[in-house]
Amino acid sequence: MKKGKQQPISYAKWGYIFIIPFFVVYIIFTLYPQILTFYNSFFENYKEGLTQVGPNFVGLDNYIQLLSPGSDGTIDIFKYFGNTMIMWIAGAIPQFVVALLLALIFTSSRLKLKGQGFAKAVIYMPNLIMASAFAMLFFSLFSTVGPINKMLIDSGILDKAIDFASIKITARGLVAVMNFIMWFGNTTIVLMAGIMGIDEALFESARIDGATSTHVFTDITLPLLRPILVYVMITSLIGGLQMFDVPQVLSKGVGMPDRSTFTVVMYLNNYLGGSKNYGMAGAISVILFVITGILSILVFKLMKKED
Repeated sequence: MKKGKQQPISYAKWGYIFIIPFFVVYIIFTLYPQILTFYNSFFENYKEGLTQVGPNFVGLDNYIQLLSPGSDGTIDIFKYFGNTMIMWIAGAIPQFVVALLLALIFTSSRLKLKGQGFAKAVIYMPNLIMASAFAMLFFSLFSTVGPINKMLIDSGILDKAIDFASIKITARGLVAVMNFIMWFGNTTIVLMAGIMGIDEALFESARIDGATSTHVFTDITLPLLRPILVYVMITSLIGGLQMFDVPQVLSKGVGMPDRSTFTVVMYLNNYLGGSKNYGMAGAISVILFVITGILSILVFKLMKKED
């Protein structure tokens, strides 16, 4: 009796089955809220005391209000977007530089440093601390009665305590430093993974041909690491535009001094607070989404290089 031919296994079918949970979770917890946010942005929907106003369809009125200059002639959302970008750039530049330098050191076959595991754990550890707790720590350290002021006064550098949070440059600087400390370890690990994925034979061939370390970095490491750098920069940009908890805690939620540390998400949070103005909050979210998309595409285009 002849046995029938065995049917081939469709591995593609099982692949689709395994990725179904991701799409289900994405549609329920990401896509649907995004569509609902966009829909709510065209409605007047808020609380005035105990009275619920709306939802009433108002078209583009929420966007017009957001993009209209205030009494001082400035558009608030763009002002807060500028604050966010300044603090992100101030922390991101040293973050990328230090992370790339550490990644090169840890992956160097010539240096062969000892205790790399411990060093990697230490630099990654700040990323595990809640941002709000980290901000509270810095708030205590740099307060007028904190240890930093005491050290500066005892050493004779200062005559009296300085309120770092009340000076624009120091307040923004503290936010940037905190973001740098929290994220440079994570960036280092990602860049290390990218460097370790480069074929070691390329480095050996370059060394045999007499290439210096600088040439190896500029001609081999950096070009092949470009996709990872694009990923790191775009994800850092997205995280920077969503900056909230660090400046919220450090500035007591008011963006002091003179709203110089007030971010776009803090502005959004104001409308989700007491008034629960879902229409304006939705409009801010949509504008932030558009700005994030444009900047991400710009970074991708600038970093992209034709083969």
